[in-house]
Amino acid sequence: MGDEAEGPLVRVALPTVAEVLDLPALRVGRPEVLAAREHLDRPVRWVHVSEIPDIAGLLLGGELILSTGIALPDGDDLRRYAAELIDAGAAGLVVELGRRFRRLPPPLVQAMERGNLPLVALHREVRYVKITEAIHTCIVEQQFNALRTSEQAHETFTALCVRGASPAEIVDAVADMTGCPVVFEDLMHRVVGYAAGNMPVDDLLRNWEARSRMARADARTAVCGAEHWAVTTVEARGETWGRLVLLPSGEPSPTQLLVLERGATALTLNRLLERNRETLERQAHRSTLSEIINGRYTSAQDIEARTAALGVPIAQSALVAVIVEPDPGPGETAEPVAAAARAAGAGALVGALDGRRIGALLALPDPADRPRVLDRFAHGVHERLDRPATVAAGTTARELDEVRRSFAEAHQIADAAPPPQNAHHRPYYELPDIQLRGLLFILGDDPRLQAFVERTLGPLLDHDSRHGTALLATLRAYVAHGGNKSEAAAAAHLSRQSLYQRLAAIERVLGVSLESPDVRTSLHAAIMSLDSSDPPRR
Repeated sequence: MGDEAEGPLVRVALPTVAEVLDLPALRVGRPEVLAAREHLDRPVRWVHVSEIPDIAGLLLGGELILSTGIALPDGDDLRRYAAELIDAGAAGLVVELGRRFRRLPPPLVQAMERGNLPLVALHREVRYVKITEAIHTCIVEQQFNALRTSEQAHETFTALCVRGASPAEIVDAVADMTGCPVVFEDLMHRVVGYAAGNMPVDDLLRNWEARSRMARADARTAVCGAEHWAVTTVEARGETWGRLVLLPSGEPSPTQLLVLERGATALTLNRLLERNRETLERQAHRSTLSEIINGRYTSAQDIEARTAALGVPIAQSALVAVIVEPDPGPGETAEPVAAAARAAGAGALVGALDGRRIGALLALPDPADRPRVLDRFAHGVHERLDRPATVAAGTTARELDEVRRSFAEAHQIADAAPPPQNAHHRPYYELPDIQLRGLLFILGDDPRLQAFVERTLGPLLDHDSRHGTALLATLRAYVAHGGNKSEAAAAAHLSRQSLYQRLAAIERVLGVSLESPDVRTSLHAAIMSLDSSDPPRR
């Protein structure tokens, strides 16, 4: 099934130096930490009993060295011995006093302190065999427990996938097995599933997007952000399409990380299985659409023959590329879109284009039918889908090689269109409908436009962030209503007096006069540019 179906490596919670020092077999030796006390959290992978001074060359990292010190060198050689242990990644050094040293030499203590490597002196004689036996037993038990947990997680999530469990059920299982709240989010940091456990939902999801954006992970699975979330990506066929987030009360354990990754793998399998439920007709449409959009066809005649065989003759037709983007993302949406096209009386190739959008290539015998067909098609889409959606149509293409441009336009229109929850949302959008907002969206990556937005609105954004105010929202309402203060106050749910006070504060922060039409135009353009890349939530 590919790399995405493979399980994560089993992580083992190795004992730390501090935990080893607390074992009864070591406590009888009255251990005293002489160096690097703050680094006792180093994991102990194994234990070596060694008296030779060149042991470092035999280490792999994570070993705790037990020694009586009888063969340790003196002076600079002792410092070199410590440096080699540090470079080898040892977990620490434990020396029994009495046979060689009554107290450990200061050069050794100082070198270990500088290298952050724990140094422990034992004031009573101990039996090293009991210490190694206790530590190795602890490590083996934890390895066994980790393997058992891994097997349980594998069985649980495999059973969920086999019976076709929903993403919500998988998220619930992760929460149950880890004992922590879990959130499943998309790439826009929107919550698409969660299991709050004992945490109030309001506390779990409060200001989620801002909190999630602060938890940036540099690896597929990582502990990150101020709240020490455990985060892993959910991806299929090389495409990342979400994150699974665990919110532990403290540092997440290796077992919790293992279950988190197993849950992400189950979500990936769920997605692949959902795609495999796609009908053969939809698969054929999607493949053909992809070849047309990417220009991967031998000739127009070949494509025309293929589409005619699919029941969608495109030869001599006016072709309209349409993007349908449900909110918050597609479930089983290609079939309803295809049904809407049939009800509108249009032949259409309909298939999923990516993780979020459905593409439809409408074939119209008469270009004059475009407004009527698009209107019926869009209303049919909205009626058949179980959630709001944006429908965007590119300009009409008369030749097959123009379809790519029409789809590019439709994507840009869908990107720039207001969110479908907007009260004034249109049944469908075309290029004239997005006007300046669409142009600003297309130019959104231009550093000059970004600099303009930051120069124009940056002081206001900083003020709102520092003082917890909502001056940007007030300014947005003011410019959206053409500077009409009565309408702006009503839209912002403010009294006129409160609006006047906020407008005065805005003028003071930005150092401008809102009475100037040019100033209002610049501010409106900057806000539209900001909102086109970050829909208004402030």
